[in-house]
Amino acid sequence: MLKPAISIIPEIEAPVTTVAFDTKQIWTAIVVLVYLLCCQIPLYGMVKTSESDPFYWMRVILASNRGSLMELGISPLVTASMIMQLLSGAKLINVDQNVRE
Repeated sequence: MLKPAISIIPEIEAPVTTVAFDTKQIWTAIVVLVYLLCCQIPLYGMVKTSESDPFYWMRVILASNRGSLMELGISPLVTASMIMQLLSGAKLINVDQNVRE
């Protein structure tokens, strides 16, 4: 029953090398420290007010402060990716996207 559909479903290649657990721990610690640092960096132009905060409990869970860099979520990453693709498509920068590294 699934055999015709299996030929259509894309397959993921096996990784070339495995990553050691110690390396994963180090990178996880680095990312957590960067996240906590970015939660303390205030956004330029944000005015702190004493109004109600609808995202108060979300900030408690995510360890973020109101008006911090992490309040933006993933939008800076998405915007930077779109700008890089636009510049690459317009041939203003040279990016080889076929390199696996």
